[in-house]
Amino acid sequence: MDQEIEVKYYLKDVETYRQKVRAQGGVLIQPRVREINLRFDTPDLALRRQGQVLRLRQDTSAYMTYKGMGAVMDGVLARTEIEIEVNDFAAASRLLQSLGYQVFFVYEKYRENYQFAGLTLSVDETPFGNFTELEGPSAEVVRNASDILALNWTARVNASYIDLFYALKARLNLPFRDLVFESFKGLAITNDELLVKYGDVS
Repeated sequence: MDQEIEVKYYLKDVETYRQKVRAQGGVLIQPRVREINLRFDTPDLALRRQGQVLRLRQDTSAYMTYKGMGAVMDGVLARTEIEIEVNDFAAASRLLQSLGYQVFFVYEKYRENYQFAGLTLSVDETPFGNFTELEGPSAEVVRNASDILALNWTARVNASYIDLFYALKARLNLPFRDLVFESFKGLAITNDELLVKYGDVS
C-alpha cells in the first residue's frame, strides 16, 4: 500500500535508546548508513506549496520518492508515498532536471533501521540532533511501539526535517540553504531552539 504512517521523536540520549530498542526485541535490518537526499521542485516551488515531495535519495542504493500532502490522524502523520529504486542516482537527477525540476534543498543524515513491534523503527542522526522515526501500517501499531519504548506520546513530532530546519533557520537567521553536517559545524542546537520536547524522557 502506497501510504506512509509515522511519527518522530527527538532523542536526548541516542545510545541508551538504541540499547532499549535492542533489549525490547528490535532487530537491526539496516546498519548505520549515510544518506544524501535531494529535494526537487519547479522553479516556483509548486510542489512544496501543495504539500508534495519529490525526492531522490542515495544510501546503499538510490531511490526516487513521491509523497502527497500529509494529514495528522489519530496523532500520526499519514500521507501517500510512492517509492521506486533506481540504479543510477546521477542519471535519475539528470532526468528530473530535464523535466524542468531543480534541486532546491539538500539534506543528509545517518540512519539505521530496525524491525520492531510490527513496524520499521529508524534512528536518525541529523545535523541538528538525533531522532527516532516509527513507521507502521496503522496509527495503533505506531502508538503501541511508542508505549513499549516508553516514548512520550505528547512529545511526538509530525513535522518533516525540512520544516524543522526552515523554522530553525528563520529563528536563528542561519545563512546557509541546506541541512548538511558541514554547515552545522560548531553549532550546538538545543531542543528549545528546535521547539521540540525530548521523546525519550518523561
